Amino acid sequence: MSNNDEPRREEQYRDDGGYDDGRKPLLKRVLLWICGAIVLLFIAGCALFFYYASSAPKISQRELSSQNTTIIYDANDKIISRLGAQKRDYASDSQIPETLKHAVVAIEDRRFYKHHGIDVRRIFGAAINNVIGRSDGMQGGSTLTQQLVKLSVFSTAQSDRTFKRKAQEAWLALNVERHFSKNQILKYYINKVYMGNGVYGMRTAAQYYYGKELNELDLSQLALLAGMPQSPTNYNPLAANTKYATARRNEVLNAMVRAGYISKSAAQSAASESLTDGLDPDHGDVESSETNVKEKIVDPYIKEVLAQLQAEGYNPNTDGLLVHTNMDLGAQKKLYEAANHEVSFQNDQMQAGAAVTDPHNGQVIAMLGGRHSNVIYGLNRAVQQNRSSGSTAKPLMDYGPAIEYLQWPTFKTVSDTKFYWPGTNKVLHDFDKKYKGNMTMRSALVESRNVPAIRTLQEVGIKRATTFLGGLGISQKKPYTLQNGIALYISPLQMSAAYAAFANGGTYYRPYYINSITTMDGKTKTYSPHGKRAMSKATAYMMTDMLKGVFTNSASTGTAAYLSGVHQAGKTGTTDFPNGGSGVMDSWMAGYTKNYSIGIWTGFDHPMNGGAISSQYTRTAVLLYKSIMEYLDEENHASNWKMPDTVEAVRVNGKRQLVIKDSKWALMYGAWTDGESEERPSNGSSDSRSSSSSNKNDRSESISESRTVESILNGGSHAESNSSSATQSSSASAPSTSPAPSSPAPNVGSGQ
Repeated sequence: MSNNDEPRREEQYRDDGGYDDGRKPLLKRVLLWICGAIVLLFIAGCALFFYYASSAPKISQRELSSQNTTIIYDANDKIISRLGAQKRDYASDSQIPETLKHAVVAIEDRRFYKHHGIDVRRIFGAAINNVIGRSDGMQGGSTLTQQLVKLSVFSTAQSDRTFKRKAQEAWLALNVERHFSKNQILKYYINKVYMGNGVYGMRTAAQYYYGKELNELDLSQLALLAGMPQSPTNYNPLAANTKYATARRNEVLNAMVRAGYISKSAAQSAASESLTDGLDPDHGDVESSETNVKEKIVDPYIKEVLAQLQAEGYNPNTDGLLVHTNMDLGAQKKLYEAANHEVSFQNDQMQAGAAVTDPHNGQVIAMLGGRHSNVIYGLNRAVQQNRSSGSTAKPLMDYGPAIEYLQWPTFKTVSDTKFYWPGTNKVLHDFDKKYKGNMTMRSALVESRNVPAIRTLQEVGIKRATTFLGGLGISQKKPYTLQNGIALYISPLQMSAAYAAFANGGTYYRPYYINSITTMDGKTKTYSPHGKRAMSKATAYMMTDMLKGVFTNSASTGTAAYLSGVHQAGKTGTTDFPNGGSGVMDSWMAGYTKNYSIGIWTGFDHPMNGGAISSQYTRTAVLLYKSIMEYLDEENHASNWKMPDTVEAVRVNGKRQLVIKDSKWALMYGAWTDGESEERPSNGSSDSRSSSSSNKNDRSESISESRTVESILNGGSHAESNSSSATQSSSASAPSTSPAPSSPAPNVGSGQ
């Protein structure tokens, strides 16, 4: 056979785009693969759906019919607050007008009577509307039944918005539809939704807003109530601006027209009615329910708890949470009573902010947001950071870092001589406008001298001081300056938490309010302490040992808070008005035992408008501290601190001082063996002056010996000096001899 006679296979192109050689069209194969993938995904999705559904929580008529209330407990499981604590008016079938049912269905779930719990058509419709940015009154893809399920057994936390939760929600909605009628489901929903201002359920809302029963309301009023659950705050008819509430009411009316429930003319007539017509300022017969705790007492603490819940994605108004806090209700009541009734304030306008924390774990024990406040969830001065701390900053930014990074002993010599702020002609003064020459670090801290504190900060350096503050949970956007060594802008809560690190041996615990949260589906989230070492045990103990003198040394400013038998340490602080204004702007007290740490601020909210603290009331913060600490220590008495093995007690001129073990400062002194002696505060200012004078020679001898040892240890770099001209231990701390003019230094502490 010739080659020409051999059969020849010719590939002929077909109209369908393939070839006649038996190969399938490429397009057809791609479509088959896509269809197969979709089928597999559908099967996998169904399997996952039923897997999640199998672990769905149980739901009963009790959960569906109950009205959600977030209940907040103290540390001993006593109820301290119920959100929405108003009297609940549950609406029976006969008390729910058909018009209200129509309004709810029209705006929330138009196909409510046609689906069986979930509405696939509605889901796809909502998705399309979200894509094209169009809204026709249909709010998302959830049916009324799904919304009821969510309100009954699930939280609205962002962390719970998962496919698993949505699958369980849909499964439960299908089951609810099998066991309950549409009318029952609608009744449960109407009685459960949150309606703003602590009100749950539409019958209660009718009383709260209009002072009437539901069947006494007109079409406009019912339409407003039906539209409120989507955003109770924005659609609140009591708001100063009712623009959004009016628009929402009209949206409901239009949805009712589209659904065929009312005529267009009826909707127009209702829309012409003023939203504020018929509002009842007395809120009908809605009354507060009993929690046996006055709202004002716990208000600032509850405000911070609610803020944390919302920050974590919970809706306290709708989620029906059980929130266990760390509040000690007894301490909370004592703090409120002391500030409002026991301790004398200059007048009712003089304010206070205070926080009590547990040094062992950071739990916030009690909190005072202010005095004589009638505003619910108003200004909480315990967490405000806009007031200068005065001298309470010195242990945190100056002397604490000096011990931590420079290993200074408590007898380290510091200089209290004339000092110009670097680069300016501004002189730094103390409250007495005097200088005391050389003195020990212990004396400078207890007597709250400003210049030694700033010179100490110069030797520490801003960088290391900033690091130390950061370890105590304190930071600011702008870089710190020397002035911050006697004036930090921090809150009483930050102050309490920072000083707590001295109390517990050097660990900073982030303060926290909530112990646990239990959602309606029975899941509990617990909170644990978050601690990190902020300083050595040696630093914490040596600071505490010095700060004890604030209560016992007659030259100190904190003796008014002395408590016999209470082992405590702390620091006072005041700030002066800028440019030499008279009076005090802020007065602080920070103090602690091993069991409690307290930070207190007192002053006026608007000090520049005549709000100066007179000299008689500069110690109000100290007295408020004393009142609450006396109560706390009686409830839970603290033992004294034990010296860690990294610290040595040494005898310096017959006095007990502390030094870090094996440091260069520990080489020249004998051990202190007679035990720690406790000083007692003197009574009266004359005794204070006498004591200060009588100790002058002892202090001079101690300083002289200390300076001699410094010279030996530093190769003779420290020269002898007297009180009028002190050579500094570093050139950075030397006072400027020719200060350059500059802008005025910021407001700083007065040194008390």
